[in-house]
Order: sequence, then structure tokens, then C-alpha cells
Amino acid sequence: MKLRELLKGIDYIKIEGLQDRPVNDLHYDSRKVTPGSLFFCIKGLTVDGHDYTDQAVSKGAKTLVLERDVAIEGDVTKVFVPNSRTAMAYMARNYYKNPTKDIKLIGITGTNGKTTITYLVKSILENTGEKIGLIGTISNMIGDKIIPSRFTTPESLDLQKLLRDMRDEKVDSMIMEVSSHSLSLGRVESCEFDIGVFSNLSQDHLDFHSSMDEYRDAKARLFRQSKLAIINIDDENGRWIKEGVATKVYTYGIYKEADIYARDLVISHKEVTFNLHTPKGSIPIELGIPGIFSVYNALAAASVCYALGISLESIAHGLKQVKAVNGRFELLDTGRDYSVILDYAHTPDGLENILKTAKEFTKARLITLFGCGGDRDQGKRPVMGEIAGKYSDLCIITSDNPRSEEPMEIIRQIQAGVEKTPCPYKIIEDRRKAIEYALHNAQEGDVVILAGKGHETYQIIGDKTIHFDEKEIVSEILGKEHI
Repeated sequence: MKLRELLKGIDYIKIEGLQDRPVNDLHYDSRKVTPGSLFFCIKGLTVDGHDYTDQAVSKGAKTLVLERDVAIEGDVTKVFVPNSRTAMAYMARNYYKNPTKDIKLIGITGTNGKTTITYLVKSILENTGEKIGLIGTISNMIGDKIIPSRFTTPESLDLQKLLRDMRDEKVDSMIMEVSSHSLSLGRVESCEFDIGVFSNLSQDHLDFHSSMDEYRDAKARLFRQSKLAIINIDDENGRWIKEGVATKVYTYGIYKEADIYARDLVISHKEVTFNLHTPKGSIPIELGIPGIFSVYNALAAASVCYALGISLESIAHGLKQVKAVNGRFELLDTGRDYSVILDYAHTPDGLENILKTAKEFTKARLITLFGCGGDRDQGKRPVMGEIAGKYSDLCIITSDNPRSEEPMEIIRQIQAGVEKTPCPYKIIEDRRKAIEYALHNAQEGDVVILAGKGHETYQIIGDKTIHFDEKEIVSEILGKEHI
């Protein structure tokens, strides 16, 4: 493709060099540059791509997209732009020929529930015969093909390539988790969503966003580029976002007046049932994932599919097919007289949701094992500690992904919250040993919650990433072949 084709619709300041230069590929990582490619100089959180132009050119880059000038020798074209990230999003869309042009694009944002909602929508649409693409935290999928996921929402260049692959594979609808990071960093800026969904907002990512208001505002950006909005009206931030949405809106909820709502809820330790009410009628719903949060996730998914014109019968059938989502309130088959539940909960609201749900069916003690990630929002650590202490009969404070932080310092911050409650606790820094302690001390009727890791199969300690799969670990400790 020629450079001038890539620049269609792009806001650039000036071009120095050959404007008709062929472009063989696009890159933002200088280590991956190939001969004849274009290199985007992106200002990251810790590094600046402008500092790697020599490496990119030495590997064959012939075009640079920059925000500031750099000294480069040789036959290289420079394209100066106000914002390299924005330029990359739109140039990538041009390079991959606007891949979502013929695909329904559905974006889910919110603090909690994004992953589960995408899988619920996927199940409903697949049950109507559609081929589905999915982009999210656990993995990316094209139909049944699984592609490893590095970020919740990929960089714009990687995203457009993945969308192109989906289009080539004849995907009908694409469902993606849209993180606040991706909205703030312009990763989805060139995407036009058919439907945008807001699930909820609670404290998280304040290491990246300066305040909860900024965090909320980042989420709200999704609806500036969505043809239709679906919003949880029970969430006060959802009500605030709704006021600023210029397009058509469907609201969902349980307690506030909504377009799509649930009544007659019955929540057990194995499932939730309720009556789904819509402007076009109502239908009983069964979902094999317990908890009030599961009702909200099901309402969000049902609202998406209702907006797409899917019948209520197909919505009910698709939801009933989902028995569990990897690492989301996942009951492990241990064969013991106590229960072990794996969940990704790593926010105050997420942890409270699963503990309140588990408390309802716990016959003996609720044992909560958790930690908090390093190099992330420190303010939520004592808050999560207090929540765990409030609902649990025993807390085991351990490591999550400490990253570059001292694990015991993170634990001490959590401990300060737990100590505000009467709940007994034990500190075991080594997470595997902590799991061993929890399982060896669990008694008949206890429920053990392993919170924070969920689907993750690794632990980040310092600058090392080690294999750490809690399903495998529980299986090894209990002597089972697999779980």
C-alpha cells in the first residue's frame, strides 16, 4: 500500500520525503520492524518510540510517523502528526481496509463483569447460528479458535489486524472488552461500535487515572463512538453517563425503572433464575452462575441481543447453555466435603460481590484467600482487606502479582483493613503455601474462595513471570489427576 492511501482522513502536520512511498507493514515496536515498513513513534508510559528511530531504520523502516523531529540519515520519509497514537489507530484501519465495515461490533466497558458479559453474548449469538469473534482478558477467539491475549484490549494496530483476521474468517459479530486504558490511550479510537455497554463502576486503576471522575470519564468515551448504548441504570455512574449519551439508549436494571429488567429473582448456590422483562414481552431465565452480579451480567447480555433483534426464546436458550466462565466464580470439582471457588475478583466491588454470594450458601466457614497486585492502585488494598474481613470467617492474606513491589508491604496494607474487623486472619506470603494451608484446614461445609488470579496461569514476581495455575495447584495439593 502507498503512504498516501494510509493517510486518507488523517490529520497530519507535514510530510518530509517521498509521499508516494510503498509501505510493506506497520509497526510500533522497533524490535519487530521489517524492511520497507512504517514505524510509529509512540510515547508510552515508560518509553518513547522517538528514542528508537535509529533501531527501526537500521532494521529497514522507510517511513516514520512522529510527533517531534529526530535526526535520521538515509532515504526515510517523515510524517509529522499531532498525536502518534491517534494516527496509528486510523492508519491501521486504512491499512487493514476498515475491517469492521461488514461486522457487527459490540463493546463492553465497566469495572466488573466485562468478561462474563462477552461470553454470555457469545453463547446467545452462537445459538442463533452466528460465527463470533471475541476479544478480551482471558483470550481472543475467532469461532472456536483461541488466540492468546496480552491486554484486555489490544493496541490499535494489533486490534485492527485481529479484526481483519476475523473479517477474513467470515465472523458475523465481534464482541470485545473495552478497558478504560484502551479508551484513554486511543486503542479503539478508529472503531465505530454498533452497540456499547456500560456494566458498572467501582474503585480500580487509580494508579493510572488520577481520580474516580477521570476513570468514569474514560469509560464514557465508548458511547461517543457507539450507535446504540446499553447502560446499567442501577449504577449511579451509569445514570450520569446516560445523561451525556446522544444516541439511542436501552437501560437495564433490577431496582430502578429500566427498559429491560429482572423480577422474581431466585439465587441458589448453583444458579440464578428470574423473569426477564422487555418492551416486547417477558420470559423465564436460568443461568448456571450464582450471585446477584450474574443477574446484572445476564441482563446486559440480554439487552445486547434484544437490541440486535434476537428472540426472547433464543436469549433464554443461549443463557441457559453457559454453566461457567473460566475463573469467574468457578466452582472446582474437588470431590471433597468443602467447596473451592476460583474468581478473578481484584477490586473492592468485585470481591464484595463474590463474598456476599458465597456467604448465602456457606454452611460452615467462609475462608477467603487473596492478595493485591503490585504497581497498581494502592488505595484499594485496605478497602479490600476490610471487605474480606467483614464477610469471611477466616482471611488468608497472600501475594497476587507483586511485580516490583515488596510483597510483605502490600500484605501489610491489606492487613490494616482486615484488622478493622473481628475476622481472624493468617499471613502466608507464598501463594502456593497459602493455598495448601487453606485446603488442609478446610472442614466439612466450608467454602474456600481463591480470589484475584482467576483465569491467569502465571504470577509476576519482580521482573520474572512464573507459571502459576491455581487449578493445577489445587489438583496437585488434593492429589487429583485434574480439576
